[in-house]
Amino acid sequence: MKAVYTHGHHESVLRSHRWRTAENSAAYLLPHLRDHMTLLDVGCGPGTITADLAGLVAHVTAAEVKDEALNLARAEAAARGTANVGFAVTDAHALDFPDDTFDVVHAHQVLQHVGDPVRALREMRRVTRPGGLVAVRDSDYAAFAWYPSPAVLQEWMALYQKVARANGGEPDAGRRLLSWAREAGFEDVTATSSTWCFATPEDRAWWGGMWAERILKSDMAAQALASGAATEDDLRRISDGWRGWAAAEDGWMSVLHGEILCRVS
Repeated sequence: MKAVYTHGHHESVLRSHRWRTAENSAAYLLPHLRDHMTLLDVGCGPGTITADLAGLVAHVTAAEVKDEALNLARAEAAARGTANVGFAVTDAHALDFPDDTFDVVHAHQVLQHVGDPVRALREMRRVTRPGGLVAVRDSDYAAFAWYPSPAVLQEWMALYQKVARANGGEPDAGRRLLSWAREAGFEDVTATSSTWCFATPEDRAWWGGMWAERILKSDMAAQALASGAATEDDLRRISDGWRGWAAAEDGWMSVLHGEILCRVS
């Protein structure tokens, strides 16, 4: 059940995570939020989505599995002067809250990294009040699409899949969310999808440059080297491939996400 977080917290990873907003990463949830609600943000990361959501509801509790990770969200809330955010160190498999505590439980890019996503969903359901919502969004790596498509980026995809699965995760979580929700006991589930698209020179430079650095310096790189899944030469070649893709005038990439809104009965 125990899974290892593939990405880690290198600055190149945090640069990606801090780009996320409620608008670009939780748009499917926003129409359902009301200013009287309480919300739990499971696996809040650096807290940019968390702080955005705090502007829409009465109170948000930001949760992470380790205090060091939670400090990132604390810093974001402090920098914004956001006062209606609390913080909790807890495991998604065993949330340290009583039954029926929150109106909404939200998790973005979390279930792909946990050892037992169905158990995590059951816990999210348990701490949500009757009539409340569990909202989950996860990417689906195998469904990513890009052009041009050099062989080296296909190699990156195969390497990511191998490392993530060795860590106990499910990199293609997006397509499985509906199935996991049903297995967790939810009956009223709305399943949708949405994408991030990187096609302008600025977006390609940011996304491609970020991955060019991540493949060399993040925890994933260390894990790939330690396991023998890749060599340093492999990682440098993949990094160069990302920079080449970013420099292509016709470069385009779509990152697919699955989404579920689960009404608790």
